[in-house]
Amino acid sequence: MILVTGGAGFIGANVAAALDGTEVIAICDRFGCDDRWMNLRPVTVDRFVFPEEIEDFLDQAGAEISAVVHMGAISATTERDVDLIVRNNLQFSLKLWQFCARRQIPFIYASSAATYGDGQNGFDDRSDDAYLGSLRPLNAYGWSKLAFDRQVLAMIRRGEPAPSRWAGLKFFNVYGPRERHKGAMRSVVTANFEKLRDGEGLKLFRSDRSDYTDGGQMRDFIFVNDCVAVIQWMLANEFESGLFNVGTGKARSWLDLGKAMFSALGLEPRIDFIDMPANLIGRYQYFTEAKMERLAAIGAPVPATDLTAGVAATYRYLADEGA
Repeated sequence: MILVTGGAGFIGANVAAALDGTEVIAICDRFGCDDRWMNLRPVTVDRFVFPEEIEDFLDQAGAEISAVVHMGAISATTERDVDLIVRNNLQFSLKLWQFCARRQIPFIYASSAATYGDGQNGFDDRSDDAYLGSLRPLNAYGWSKLAFDRQVLAMIRRGEPAPSRWAGLKFFNVYGPRERHKGAMRSVVTANFEKLRDGEGLKLFRSDRSDYTDGGQMRDFIFVNDCVAVIQWMLANEFESGLFNVGTGKARSWLDLGKAMFSALGLEPRIDFIDMPANLIGRYQYFTEAKMERLAAIGAPVPATDLTAGVAATYRYLADEGA
């Protein structure tokens, strides 16, 4: 049995769907009142566990679990309740790490490119404490992911028990199927599907920096299926544990993304620019681009889905499945 936390969420539900039919799956998540349950409609789930029940579940069913894929987190970059973030992103993650260490099973968890802050110190998935200590995340979510990365590495240096193999995956700008439930945290791709389909234009932020044109801000956009392929490979193969960037290694502009979105719908681009909200000024990443050498070096599949192809696949999913 593979335990997938955040298993009804964006990346977690795509992992569960990919494993369905070959693995017994347990899902740990909260469902609330949104439509994330729809992400699991095609998936056979053996156990459903609420996060507050995880310790009892691990005590009772721990011997059945062969690996943990930990995608669950408070992932909103706008979340201001840091106590909530610490409980969910740090303390809960540590419980799962310690369980996998005791059981000597793989532990694959979601870190984030948000750990790199504005990128002034690069996007290098190094594990030395001097480099990690130089990073300055722009929000509490990014800080929590960096804090757990550093906690893990400190335990390793002290010689404390560790899972049989582990990976902290620094996901860059992920888009794709099964993220509609995320509301304001959805990717621009999903958030604008109905608007563009129904004839509206796309609104992008103006640049407030002289070195970037409007729409010229750049991100490493990665299709969620490529993230899932990396996780599946890590579950099936031995590798040297550590932190790994998960991006394409090629930054693309927001204008490139916008054009791909209109192209996927067979429409001519209609793009307008709006002022960046005051709360994002100084907290906005103008450039992200993953260094992918470490992932390639262990033999894992390096994400390579073209932006145009990935957006088109996302829009086919939204049109066909409606979720």
